[in-house]
Amino acid sequence: MRRRPNVRRKQVLVSTHDGPGKDAPGWWKSAVIYQVYPRSFADSNGDGLGDIGGVRARLGHLRDLGVDAIWMSPWYPSPMADAGYDVADFRDIDPVFGTLAEAEALIEEAHAAGLRMIVDIVPNHVSSEHPWFRAALASPDAPERDYFWFRPGKGENMPTNWPGEFGGTTWTQVPDGDWYLHLFTPQQPDLNWNHPAVRAEFESILRFWFDRGVDGIRIDSAALLFKDPALPEMTDGAPHPFHDLDAVHDVYRSWRRVADEYSATTTRDRALIGEVWMPDVNRFTNYLRPDELHAAFNFEFLGCAWDPALMRACIDSTLEAHAAVGAPSTWVLSNHDVTRHVTRYGRADTTFSFDNNLDRTPVDLELGTRRARAAALLSLSLPGSAYVYQGEELGLWENEHIAEDRIQDPMYARRGHTRDGCRVPLPWAEDEPPFAFTANAPTLSDSALPEPALLEPALPEPTLPEPTLPEPTLPEPWLPQPREWKDRTVQAQTGDPNSMLELYRRAIRLRRAEPGLHTPEMTWLDHGPDVLAYTRGPDFACVLNLSGAAVPLPDHVSPLLVSGPLDDGGLLPPDTAAWLRL
Repeated sequence: MRRRPNVRRKQVLVSTHDGPGKDAPGWWKSAVIYQVYPRSFADSNGDGLGDIGGVRARLGHLRDLGVDAIWMSPWYPSPMADAGYDVADFRDIDPVFGTLAEAEALIEEAHAAGLRMIVDIVPNHVSSEHPWFRAALASPDAPERDYFWFRPGKGENMPTNWPGEFGGTTWTQVPDGDWYLHLFTPQQPDLNWNHPAVRAEFESILRFWFDRGVDGIRIDSAALLFKDPALPEMTDGAPHPFHDLDAVHDVYRSWRRVADEYSATTTRDRALIGEVWMPDVNRFTNYLRPDELHAAFNFEFLGCAWDPALMRACIDSTLEAHAAVGAPSTWVLSNHDVTRHVTRYGRADTTFSFDNNLDRTPVDLELGTRRARAAALLSLSLPGSAYVYQGEELGLWENEHIAEDRIQDPMYARRGHTRDGCRVPLPWAEDEPPFAFTANAPTLSDSALPEPALLEPALPEPTLPEPTLPEPTLPEPWLPQPREWKDRTVQAQTGDPNSMLELYRRAIRLRRAEPGLHTPEMTWLDHGPDVLAYTRGPDFACVLNLSGAAVPLPDHVSPLLVSGPLDDGGLLPPDTAAWLRL
């Protein structure tokens, strides 16, 4: 007879609220959502930039991975001052990525493959090329000026001392003497969310994409929309003048009504997912009240150190805070803004913070990969939804050796740190860059072949040598790929039972099939201070060894999945996780 493991008395229950809908209501509560950064996913037309055609061509990879939904980072017309987060038109597609018709086709094809679609909306600001801002610049009397934050300076100085999100200042002066606010770059003027036209426009944008079948909206910089109209100086101890102002919640309540309307009147359930960087967990969960956002990213987990006590505390606080408002937790390890976790976990300091630049500090990639494998089993077995950033399923690390003349991230000029290292194009196949990222090399057509010389009709036609044509060359991807990624391509890892890709495929498949992972219940096991161990349901357990020595597993019937080989005697090595049948 098998013995049951020792169980702590403390139990964490995650309650969730169902939104209305007819097709898989509440799908976002436990979904595995894959982030596509379209510029770096796959290039279908040979220009070195990823595009919608590349995503459509590689949908099979996402289907085989087993994810439930795709989150597309911005694909709208943009001057690309901030990689598409400076949007000039929310109702079209940038020609770099394709056309609106191609986007609609992708949505249909994703649905046919059983995948939901989430698009990225950037409500804090627009591009300086947006028609509204161009009209605002044309005249100080233009009504569009009220859609932004144009203000006179303080003498020769800018209106406030507010620091920029990328560093530097937040005000730029225009020729008529006024200044305009931009929390990010000067090419991203902030919108004035006190103006009813701004609110109406974004509700219309939501409807535009919901009408095209989109299942969810990811909201960029969700806590930054409102500014204190008095424009106070930023001082220690004073209320923050532009972060997490209470008025933002009225916007998300109105957006929730739009989403719920579509959920109730169509066959697809819609969700709103916020990017909410918030150190105060109680302020964070205000965004997740039942009439606001459906989910929000858990950045405390992303930035947490590889430390048993800190990680356990993070998991507990996350589950308890979300349960208090009836919202699902989310678990994310990497995204397009942060250092890839293979690199983070291979450093002495395993945390992440924009204020703590660890670029090019020593990295043990073998250690980082081992920990990343274990972290995958952790994040995919906790209650709630899990996010996978493209390439993490391949075990990609940060490219921290991009030449300065290739860097495109505007943060680099202001902070000396670039996010480009986590945005490098994916390796699909072959042994050399571009690793089949650029699938279609330009070819010479028949019309480009040299014509033979004109000959007299009476003369016999000579035998001409075959023309020597130049070998077609592939354009370089927009960011350079490390040659060492040849062992991390999709092709190299497919079918290799020890690869990161096959680990993710098996884990996501088991997650879908395992009844215990569809319950909101999680119970900690008492397995020592340096081991995270918990059950989900009556007979499933996850064990993560964060100690420096191998440890015995709890009594169990059989291991379901292990992130690395067990030691002799069936001990769980350091930095290794196991899923068990109890």
